[in-house]
Amino acid sequence: MSVFEYAKEMNKTEEEILDYCRGLGIDVSSKDDMLSEDAIIELDNIIDIDVDEEEIVGLVDTTKLKVDDSLSERKVNKKKSVTANSKREFAKQKKKMYKNKEKLISNVSVAQDNVVLYKNNMTVKEFSEAIGVNASEIIKKLFSLGIMATVNNSISFESAEILAIDYNMELKREETTDISNFEEYEIIDDPKDLKQRPPIVTIMGHVDHGKTTLLDTIRKAKTVEEEAGGITQTIGAYQVKCHNQLITFIDTPGHEAFTGMRARGASVTDIVILIVAADDGIMPQTKEAIDHAKAANVPIIVAVNKMDKPTANADKVMTELAEYGLMPDTWGGDTLYCQISALKGTGIDELLENILLISEMQEYKANPNRYASGTVIESRLDKHMGSVVTLLVQNGTLRIGDPLVVGTCCGRVRTMKDETGKEIAEASPSKPVYITGLNDVPVAGDKFMAFETEKEAKSIAEERKRKEQKSSNEVKDTITLDDIFSKIKEGVKDINVIVKADLNGSAEAVKFTLERIEVEGVRVKVTRSSVGAITENDILLAKAANAIIIGFNVRPNNEIRNYAKENNVEIRLYDVIYKAVEEMEAAMKGMLDPTYEEKIIGSAEVRQLFKFSKIGVIAGSYVNDGVIKSTASARIIRDGIVIYTGKIGSIQREKDSVKEVKKGYECGITIEGYNDLKVGDIIEAFEMIEIKK
Repeated sequence: MSVFEYAKEMNKTEEEILDYCRGLGIDVSSKDDMLSEDAIIELDNIIDIDVDEEEIVGLVDTTKLKVDDSLSERKVNKKKSVTANSKREFAKQKKKMYKNKEKLISNVSVAQDNVVLYKNNMTVKEFSEAIGVNASEIIKKLFSLGIMATVNNSISFESAEILAIDYNMELKREETTDISNFEEYEIIDDPKDLKQRPPIVTIMGHVDHGKTTLLDTIRKAKTVEEEAGGITQTIGAYQVKCHNQLITFIDTPGHEAFTGMRARGASVTDIVILIVAADDGIMPQTKEAIDHAKAANVPIIVAVNKMDKPTANADKVMTELAEYGLMPDTWGGDTLYCQISALKGTGIDELLENILLISEMQEYKANPNRYASGTVIESRLDKHMGSVVTLLVQNGTLRIGDPLVVGTCCGRVRTMKDETGKEIAEASPSKPVYITGLNDVPVAGDKFMAFETEKEAKSIAEERKRKEQKSSNEVKDTITLDDIFSKIKEGVKDINVIVKADLNGSAEAVKFTLERIEVEGVRVKVTRSSVGAITENDILLAKAANAIIIGFNVRPNNEIRNYAKENNVEIRLYDVIYKAVEEMEAAMKGMLDPTYEEKIIGSAEVRQLFKFSKIGVIAGSYVNDGVIKSTASARIIRDGIVIYTGKIGSIQREKDSVKEVKKGYECGITIEGYNDLKVGDIIEAFEMIEIKK
């Protein structure tokens, strides 16, 4: 169908349809150009809403109606469950947006005052448009230089440079940038184009310390006024208003998600609120939250919660946190503290004011007058709407109809709503929205960018997918003990290390000893030291901080080993402190000697114990991985902690002594000099293999 035919069918003029097409980025220029099926669907969506106000009032009851948030569970209602006022407002927004012929600034090429970008094979017409001078005048000047040219002829860089000087302009060759790697593409805006944006805040803390209650209290008291009939949507992000200023909150389900997003390069948080219960003090997850916030290098506000309880002791909390580097401002430090009761709502205003204070000091700004870029907060697949994605706009303005690339997905913004379920036509910086229209479901933490045309977006998405497939089998450049010396030569000043040990005393001893190492001004920085088995959370933190994990008398299971391998995180295991120190110093000096590498050959789970007076304890075991050999060394692991390390004494299968037993078979195992085995223990068999570097 041509533009002319479509305009006739919709009772519009050809110019009106062309205006809509330009707003949507549909590549047509005249009434005779053909419209694709996708283009017609996009136009139908726009023009369906562009009706008279009297018609809209007749469509919907003016009483308050709730937005149906469970579209995936119930049949979709064709009539939008919003009020007539919101429908009218949205229609006006869209009409104004698409009638506006002024386009946002592209993220690909950034304009500079008095600078003209010269493209390869640039024509006289293109040059005249870039410099803002009539083409006939450019042709005359070229003639005076002895060059005969028409508007469609190419102009050389040298000729264009001479003409640019005549008009007090500077000519630069356009740099070719691989925009498919837009996460690494730094957009430099003119300072005069930057506008203040709301701060983006994440609340973190130990379980049961009141994080959820605080979020709920802030939402009920301060959430931006909802449209009549709307209900708050669960999209993982929302905005509140304090003193006529907006604050954006990201509701992270756990510290793993927060760190995982950082590990993928998605720095979304400006400020972290660390919530600590006044009657409980510092707990394990509190320490993790501090580590994650410091790794993110963002300001921390401490909210001392549950001050309404008789056992509350704020001074105790401040003293404990001061030991972790969070010295209260009232004690001469630089960390803001607020005493609150999330349950009763006291202290909330002071907390929000402190957020605004930091925001004012940090001057968070963005340029709303360009195509949008930002980060995925949440995503899901809905059987009715398809891919539903929560986006946080970090720069620029996102509009309905904008072509998007999100991770390796692409598409157009078909619908866009805020956290109240209200349909909106555009979203400015720091605004969280959920959209539909992508061809797949992206991953939380993926970056997105809007482009001028759908063709460009599709091309970039395909290139990103190709690169992802190519690099999936390649090992990424992460720090290991073996390459520390080369990293130091490149200028690295801190070697980040995470310490996990079986006992608190051991963890502190390893941390203290490692941090005393200094080689030519380079120091070891222990970003986290804790007790217990190595977990996925440790792997994520190590990846985000580019750290090595040092395990002392702890052993990761196969799942954790594989997870570390997938994330290219090195785990080094020791049972003697001086050995860890020796290897670290040698690595930093570039003198790490050839050594023996431990090779895990198999593991077995103890399922039954048999005691004999002469033999001792035989562990009836099931080999769940690899092979158990009678000549191998072994360690006994209980709840992720190494209990004993020694040699395998013997292996029996069906009353016969055997040299080895493979995966999937049962056997009896004895450990030399050790009988204190328990059901559920893991017997890990290993061999030491000499390696050469």
